[in-house]
Amino acid sequence: MISCNLIPLPSKTNLKKHPQNTQEHHHGHKLNFSHHIKQPQKYPKHNILPNLLSVHTKNPHAIYKDIQKFAHQNKLKEALTILDYLDHRGIPVNPTTFSFLIAACVRMKCLSSAKVVHTHILINGLGDNEFIQTKVVNMYAACGSIEDAKKMFDKMPVRSVYPWNALLRGNVVLGGRKYKDVLGTFSDMRGLGVDVNVYSFSCLIKSFAGASALFQGLKTHGMLIKNGFLGSDIVRTSLMDMYFKCGKVRLAYRVFEEVEERDVVTWGAMIAGFAHNKLQREVLEYTRLMIKEGIEVNSVILTTILPVIGEVQERKLGKEVHAYVIKTKEYSKQLFIQSGLVDMYSKCGDILSGRKVFYGSKERNAISWTALISGYILNGRLDQALRSIVWMQQEGFKPDLVTVATILPVCGKLKVLKQGKEIHAYAVKNGFLPNASVSTCLMMMYSKCGLLQYSSKVFDGMENRNVISWTAMMDSYIDSGCLEEALVIFRSMQLSKHRADSVAMGRILSVCGKLRLLKLGREIHGQILKKDISFVPFVSAELVKMYGGCGAIDKSRFSFAAIPVKGSLTWTAIIEAYGLSGQYREAINEFKQMISKGFNPNHFTFKVVFSICEKAGFADEGCQFFTMMTQKYKIKASEDHYTSIINLLHHVGRTKEAEKFVLLKQSLA
Repeated sequence: MISCNLIPLPSKTNLKKHPQNTQEHHHGHKLNFSHHIKQPQKYPKHNILPNLLSVHTKNPHAIYKDIQKFAHQNKLKEALTILDYLDHRGIPVNPTTFSFLIAACVRMKCLSSAKVVHTHILINGLGDNEFIQTKVVNMYAACGSIEDAKKMFDKMPVRSVYPWNALLRGNVVLGGRKYKDVLGTFSDMRGLGVDVNVYSFSCLIKSFAGASALFQGLKTHGMLIKNGFLGSDIVRTSLMDMYFKCGKVRLAYRVFEEVEERDVVTWGAMIAGFAHNKLQREVLEYTRLMIKEGIEVNSVILTTILPVIGEVQERKLGKEVHAYVIKTKEYSKQLFIQSGLVDMYSKCGDILSGRKVFYGSKERNAISWTALISGYILNGRLDQALRSIVWMQQEGFKPDLVTVATILPVCGKLKVLKQGKEIHAYAVKNGFLPNASVSTCLMMMYSKCGLLQYSSKVFDGMENRNVISWTAMMDSYIDSGCLEEALVIFRSMQLSKHRADSVAMGRILSVCGKLRLLKLGREIHGQILKKDISFVPFVSAELVKMYGGCGAIDKSRFSFAAIPVKGSLTWTAIIEAYGLSGQYREAINEFKQMISKGFNPNHFTFKVVFSICEKAGFADEGCQFFTMMTQKYKIKASEDHYTSIINLLHHVGRTKEAEKFVLLKQSLA
């Protein structure tokens, strides 16, 4: 590993205060977080109740209305303050009011508030109320505390299907491999003779969808047919969702075809399923079919199709959807749809329209600001993305975990270490650092800023690592040229509970090629075949390059021939493999064959080809390929492309031609 003196990482925020009247003219990237972020307002201890209760202090029913209003607005702190007041005065609270409070706890997923509400329920003598008991089970389950839900459930003398369903739903909320717990609870229900309903089956199927447990899902489908539950729209929608999440698109389609009267929920499940499986064209086609059948698009479908429109860059269609949103008025006020529009325009390369949507919105939040920042990043406006963090706080919005993870890579690309450290301090202060995503972004940021020791320190301090964080640490070492250390990280990951995915495998193959470690490369190849990920284009391309780097060009050729569906990535890999093994003429022949077979080279392909021409001294062909790139394929020449051509022409003594390319290169700046 690297031996270096580790500089202490920032443990708390020490950011300078920003001037009061700061406008949008920040020439230096000063991310002064602490001054601009509004802290939660603390309610005064003595004056809060008179303000909240006003004239209703002597009317219990009016007080109940106040509590219900605050609960409906998710203002649990205010609602619980009144509840404490009533408790001190000995004024009882009715079950309806507790029902509002429980619903707010479920929406907010706030376990601490849920326990306070439960305590007040017991104080008010409603602990044996079956209606409230069922809601308490559901509340604890929704807040992620299955233990508390089970304790409440076990105390219930009579258990109808509803508390059972609440328990099932709780395990579904926890996700992951919890489907076995859901299955166990469902089996207990049937064993005790509880009449299961469509919601019971829906929870069971949802648990299989979350865990991609296809076999159990198929068995349950058979059970539904046997018990006559298949006519339910809820069950059918759940089945479609499960099959889509298990990657079985045709089975989901069959269930959809069996639905005679399709409503917006059924269509929405189909559209969301296609989106989940990256079938963008099908998403748009089924949206058109739904509209053709006279069913209007709702907010859920809008949030599903907007990212897809951005991905396929259908800007014209996006503008039509935008017009529909404006026409409906109700949707134009919804922030998540506004954020979706900003994201869609940004992905279509129209950041100006994205900005118009954002600044035209009367309301904004952290999510909409993050969407704008992402849009700037997508369109190469990194300085504006960085400044937006300050502007966001000037409006009183606190950057959340997603915002921090979005902006950290910008600090790395711009190599602005000072701002990166400020964001690190902010993440520490706000408790974001246990999050693997933020920690991983920090590692990459410090690595790109040339502080590999910081990356290592962040990695060592991670409590819960995942495959992405292991791979990020490997990448940090690879980018810094510390290939041996990258191998150590890979071996450590293999000894941990995490197993390398296709990205990690591809990264370590590149290390094997650069270090000419043919034996280890073959071992990795064996693991790839065992994991059945050799069909992943990135992995197959790295395999081809690895063998070329190790001088085993026959193995490269064999690996390339074994790829069933070839693309620009794999063709570029075989060209590079010949170049790495010193067979420059064969590399150029492969490039010509790629073009003759109808594959379009990209800027990476030309970068490899120019590098080979430079090494081999193929000046005429290099110039010919440069013209082909800019005129035939309309690819804008990068700095790397110009550098290779200039070096090539200087190498063969064609100085005047080289000077012309030098002038063209300077025009890029």
